[in-house]
Amino acid sequence: MYKTNPLLIEKCRSLRAKGFTLNEIIEATQLPKITIYDHIQDILLSPEAKERIGLRKKVAIQKLVEFSRKRRGKCLFGRVVPKPKGWTKELISLVAHFMFDGEITKGGCIYHNRNEALIDHIRFLMRKVFALKPWNWVNKATGVYRICYYYVELENYMRNKSQELKGYIKTTPLSDKRIFLKAFFDDEGSVHFDKKLVRGFQHNLEILKLIQKLLKDFDIESKIDRKYQEIIISRTSNLIKFRNKINFSKGIYINPNRKNSIWKRKLEKREILDYIISSYKK
Repeated sequence: MYKTNPLLIEKCRSLRAKGFTLNEIIEATQLPKITIYDHIQDILLSPEAKERIGLRKKVAIQKLVEFSRKRRGKCLFGRVVPKPKGWTKELISLVAHFMFDGEITKGGCIYHNRNEALIDHIRFLMRKVFALKPWNWVNKATGVYRICYYYVELENYMRNKSQELKGYIKTTPLSDKRIFLKAFFDDEGSVHFDKKLVRGFQHNLEILKLIQKLLKDFDIESKIDRKYQEIIISRTSNLIKFRNKINFSKGIYINPNRKNSIWKRKLEKREILDYIISSYKK
């Protein structure tokens, strides 16, 4: 069994009696912590030593607080997120999707959808614009996919951009407005064959009014139902304009498993819209 040199033991006890802390004695003797503790635990620290330890703790805490304050809204080293200054079509699409079917939450951004085409679209754009890869998750019971990007810089950037976009999109060319509207209806939209209309759900009335204004720029009439928090496009002329100028993206399917589904099979929303418009012609 290993025995500590009596001279070292005496040195440990002497240092402790002078008010040295455990860490200071470890540094002075280069002995293991447990060895030193066994030989000094009966010697209490002096009030001066306790005060010195308390002061060191306060200084350490103050440094941590200052470090936290300086990096607020920034990623840790090695996790820097590129932040485009100007608007691009890719950035408009990304910000819009996170506004509608996504979350700009504490520490990052999350997007969830049942359509794999939309999940792949967001994953592709995030890699292209921000060079970021997601954490992936799927709920096997519901079939909903979720991709998460946990970067605090991304959160702050996207939160600011989502507010900026609501004003910016009003004055952009129709091609950019089309991107914004397509993101909205891909995420929040539904098409109803029996009622012959397209709906877009959104609890934020400001967003519904913005969507209505942008549709008007394409000469598409719509109405807002405040009770059910939705925007409605009906009548043949408006549906034809919506199909030709906006439409749903390819690969965006209805959920055939809904109890109220009349189709009971997997169909693209744009297919059903075509059926509606064709039915008016008969």
